[in-house]
Amino acid sequence: MRRGIAATALVASLALAATACGGDGDSGDKADGPVTITWWDTSNATNEAPTYQALVKEFEAANKNIKVKYVNVPFDQAQNKFDTAAGSKGAPDILRSEVGWTPAFAKKGFFLPLDGTEALADEAKFKPNLIEQAKYEGKTYGAPFTTDTLALVYNKELFEKAGVEAPETWDDLKKAAATIKTKTGVDGYWGSTQAYYAQSFLHGEGTDTVDADAKKITVNSAEAKKAYGTWLDLFDGKGLHKADTTADAYAHIQEAFVSGKVASIIQGPWEITNFYKGSAFKDKENLGIVKVPAGSAGQGAPTGGHNLSVYAGSDSAHQEASLKFVNFMTSAKAQETIALKNSTLPTRDDAYSVKVVADPGIAGYQEVLAVAQPRPALPEYSSLWGPVDTELLAIAGGKKDLDEGLSSAETAIAKLVPDFSK
Repeated sequence: MRRGIAATALVASLALAATACGGDGDSGDKADGPVTITWWDTSNATNEAPTYQALVKEFEAANKNIKVKYVNVPFDQAQNKFDTAAGSKGAPDILRSEVGWTPAFAKKGFFLPLDGTEALADEAKFKPNLIEQAKYEGKTYGAPFTTDTLALVYNKELFEKAGVEAPETWDDLKKAAATIKTKTGVDGYWGSTQAYYAQSFLHGEGTDTVDADAKKITVNSAEAKKAYGTWLDLFDGKGLHKADTTADAYAHIQEAFVSGKVASIIQGPWEITNFYKGSAFKDKENLGIVKVPAGSAGQGAPTGGHNLSVYAGSDSAHQEASLKFVNFMTSAKAQETIALKNSTLPTRDDAYSVKVVADPGIAGYQEVLAVAQPRPALPEYSSLWGPVDTELLAIAGGKKDLDEGLSSAETAIAKLVPDFSK
């Protein structure tokens, strides 16, 4: 294998002004000693981080000349923290970057292109849409590490008691929720007010918050109004739980589902391990997972997940070590280990082993990945959900009607992408 030679040649050719790297993780490096690289992991510190820490030790045991300083950074702080650190040439060598951050950091020059390096030596093994999602202006700035999407998750026992099938459309879901309420006394569905969870409604009408190719804001289009109208209707009706506009809404919805107090919700695979901890899913086979219900244009859910990206401001020795580490962490063996321990979805097909798909949660989400839609390579895209979050909360809480809220969202988005037309 000549992967390391290609990687070394690439990093050696980079003319980088910055020679410091990895925050404070490399201060102990010696010319004749091991290289210390710093990894900022943004995973759940309780449910996921221990698996990654164990893999770090395994990597170090196999690579005596490389040490990895592992730092778990809270996800909700990591984007701003890395932005600040990279701007001052003090960022970590490797970042577990949410897929929506990748184009923004690539545009700023903070990430190293990985094409032709050891990090992507197995590029053909990854799911093509995940590689595409890691690109910006034709170059790949991340190795797919974990992937996810949204699905309708449901309590099979409650659905069976009510004599209803998993819904294929939003209208089917409304009817099923009413029947479940009548037959079991439990609400059939509880929706979220968050913009990310409303994306499936937009995709179901063939639209999005913006049309990146046409450089047009579409959050207030006729299609979007129809989508958000369907979303809003699912907070009002028999068996449909009213909107929770409190700060703890996410936790309330999750707790109700895992304890059998609501029959279905829209959720992602990052909650699989927590599903199994709930009283309703002690029998894992009681967890049903199907594609999100369809709108008039079909089904669609956003593709999420994380890439491992390498800091462009690190020196060549640290970049070479980082590329080797990224290759290890995204290998089929490591991906299988992560899936088995954390119940997350692998990013490469050869990691979906018999053992991995024996987990009904992973097997279920693997099936729904077919309708997952990658985000556009728009640096500002992830920031667009902020104003939509604000307006959907006001709409769901009855403080604004749909037209007023979407008009406000359109105005706010226009400030983030000033070159887009309305």
